[in-house]
Amino acid sequence: MTEPIVVAEGLHKSFGHTHALRGLDLSIPAGTVCGVLGPNGAGKTSAVRILATLSDPDAGHARIAGYDVVAQAGKVRERIGLAGQYAAVDDKLTGRGNLRMFGRLSHLPRRQAHLRADELLERFGLMEAADRQVTGYSGGMRRRLDLIACLILRPQVLFLDEPTTGLDPRSRGEIWDSVRELVAEGTTVLLTTQYLDEADQLADDIAVVDHGRVIASGTPDELKATIGDRLDVVVEDPAALRPAAGVLYALAGGDPTTTGEDRLSVALPGGGPRLADIVRELDRAGVAAADVRLRRPTLDEVFLRLTDRKEPVR
Repeated sequence: MTEPIVVAEGLHKSFGHTHALRGLDLSIPAGTVCGVLGPNGAGKTSAVRILATLSDPDAGHARIAGYDVVAQAGKVRERIGLAGQYAAVDDKLTGRGNLRMFGRLSHLPRRQAHLRADELLERFGLMEAADRQVTGYSGGMRRRLDLIACLILRPQVLFLDEPTTGLDPRSRGEIWDSVRELVAEGTTVLLTTQYLDEADQLADDIAVVDHGRVIASGTPDELKATIGDRLDVVVEDPAALRPAAGVLYALAGGDPTTTGEDRLSVALPGGGPRLADIVRELDRAGVAAADVRLRRPTLDEVFLRLTDRKEPVR
């Protein structure tokens, strides 16, 4: 079998008395998107910095396209791109000028740097703004420019560290479309994000990191299946929430959560009660339900269960 293009084995990293990574393992097949999720301080950015050759691990090993990130860092850098949380483009230059500059800094001949800049501007829908100063770009346009600047040398692996932080929904959608296009052409993407819907939309596989380790991994559907279905109940009278909660606790064996002034949600165990039985028990308790439905859990709910957080990280 072909080795995954990104491999991390037992990575450790400490900063003084703070242990950022405690034996992190990661494996990413070529041509896929791996979403790395975790609370602030979980070790996501530390892992990316090691994989991108910006920091050395205290212990463990990592390889990109078969090359060791420490012993063969130069070879690794030839094959990767990195876009951090904040756009690294120069506000005083035009979009075209930024890309030409990045091309020259990447040691492309002048003509080739100019051709590659125009190719990327056209491909990612920025040609109309190519000769405007970046200071006049919207947040989404700046992030797109930052993203395509990483593509000057056509990287095999692209690291995106929270690429849509602070963007409006339309701009986030534009970045998502750009990522999908890159992956369709064979680029492998490691995406760290605190937006769980982003991981659900883009990731082929997800690694949940907490306290410096991967604590769960799998496809979005596989992770959702680990915590079972959810039961949502909407009552006609908010005063009926308490008796409804008692019914759900008896049926599900767990405490329901209040998700609105007239609604409850609870996780159902595998082989749990049927929907008809739930409706019947609510009726017996005198609870008039406006809606009762079973659904798959969201990634937010998976994340909260796995990391034992009371609220989603945003």
